[in-house]
Amino acid sequence: MKYFYLFTLFAAIISLMSCKTTTNNNMNTVYNFTALSNKGKEVNFADYKGKVLLVVNTASKCGFTPQYDGLEALYQKYKDQGLVVIGFPCDQFGHQEPGTDEQIEEFCRLNHGVTFPLMSKIEVNGEGAHPIYQWLKSQAGFAGFNPEHPLTKILDEMFTKADPDYASKPDIKWNFTKFLISREGNVVCRFEPTTEPQEMEESIEKELKKQ
Repeated sequence: MKYFYLFTLFAAIISLMSCKTTTNNNMNTVYNFTALSNKGKEVNFADYKGKVLLVVNTASKCGFTPQYDGLEALYQKYKDQGLVVIGFPCDQFGHQEPGTDEQIEEFCRLNHGVTFPLMSKIEVNGEGAHPIYQWLKSQAGFAGFNPEHPLTKILDEMFTKADPDYASKPDIKWNFTKFLISREGNVVCRFEPTTEPQEMEESIEKELKKQ
């Protein structure tokens, strides 16, 4: 119990440090990357210059899958102001995204009304991690689980058992980790799965107001 309280305090501190405007001294931005859409078409992220991006690794059979609804709500509310939500399906966490790109799109559309862009399924950790996720992790490390979320204690115990030092490593911990990217193409915040979409609105609005 003592460890858990220390962990939550540490996580909160990391989260505060992580969610801030970054200065990209090496001029390496999200605009340097491409990825395949779920239709197999190459997407150049330079086409999103001037937009605020929310990049999320997703899964269809996860306890966090209902966040699709919140993500779509954010997209509908703010897309006319310049927000683009981009989903990257990934099957690296509990084999919770086993479907094809076509099956994933159908599931998202029928069950959650998703209209924001979905990319082709990728890996986000390990040697096969997509370059855009290698970059995202280099820009923002683990932000800490929300101490008030009911799943935080379970997640902490699971990851601590596998690696007591997990919180110091930038790897994506689970589905629905979210990266907020500024109009200049820089990572502004990283939000872990225990941060619900509506809890990001203040940070999103702050970025949208910047021109």
